[in-house]
Amino acid sequence: MEPFLCVTNLRKDYLVGHGLWQKKVLRAVNDVSFTINRGEIVGLVGESGSGKTTVGRSILRLVEPTSGEITFDGHNLLTATPRELRALRRQMQIVFQDPFASLNPRQRVFDQITAGFAIHNLYPRREWRQRAQEIFELVGLRPDHLDRFPHEFSGGQRQRIGIARALAVRPDFIIADEAVSALDVSIQAQVVNLLLDLREQLNLTILFISHDLGLVEFLCDRVLVMYLGRIVESGTAREIYAKAGHPYTQALLSAIPLPDPAHKTERLILQGDIPSPISPPSGCSFHTRCPYAIEACKATMPSPQLIEAGHGVSCLRQAELRAGL
Repeated sequence: MEPFLCVTNLRKDYLVGHGLWQKKVLRAVNDVSFTINRGEIVGLVGESGSGKTTVGRSILRLVEPTSGEITFDGHNLLTATPRELRALRRQMQIVFQDPFASLNPRQRVFDQITAGFAIHNLYPRREWRQRAQEIFELVGLRPDHLDRFPHEFSGGQRQRIGIARALAVRPDFIIADEAVSALDVSIQAQVVNLLLDLREQLNLTILFISHDLGLVEFLCDRVLVMYLGRIVESGTAREIYAKAGHPYTQALLSAIPLPDPAHKTERLILQGDIPSPISPPSGCSFHTRCPYAIEACKATMPSPQLIEAGHGVSCLRQAELRAGL
């Protein structure tokens, strides 16, 4: 079966600096490849600055990729004409991280939700209110609040409005970019449960971008771990959380807080900050912070290796680490 979304060798570069001779290349995404099947929820995790948001926005061409190939439901997004891309964008939507900044404060919520109806010519205007009310109910909001402005809602309600706006055009694929990171923990649980319910009701496919590995374990079928623009580990959520093969993944998992204070876990503390993508380290990009790095790590960029079916790790020492050596 052909994957619903296929990203191959995706790269995104930015020119930074001032003046003719001072421009440098910032490689935000470097040779990223993955697939998503229809109906899956795939988590994309990593520290801030690892390139997760750039991957999501490149898929939707909100930023233009430098190179690579993105195939969505059999269509090559990077060669699509503006007319073709406009039609495809009805099938692909995004829920932004900040529910306060992603809504227009000067427009009523009804106008923001129904904007997609006009752009894609989905329904007769006389049906707009009924359709908007149905979407509002679907995300757990009261239909009689449609004529309010965004400032009249709480943070959790605004994020539900963002989800409602994304669902308004009946998409098949949604990118949730840190969609719950700005919300209280109790509200996070409500939004995550809402996404699970919507996946079942609407057969949605979701790319869930997050730095909260606890949420990702609960929500996602598969997980992609990014570090400095590259995917360093990928596999099913069960495999990665039970048998993480990359030291970076192990460090992220060891930092998950546990609800039982009596249960102690051994923390793998990473030294220093994530390096600058303007001048990344040679060889393995993680070797400057890895407690297991050897000389070969400084010279050789590891390629992904399958350690089990569907579980890939980019680490020169993954066999030794898994063997407990």
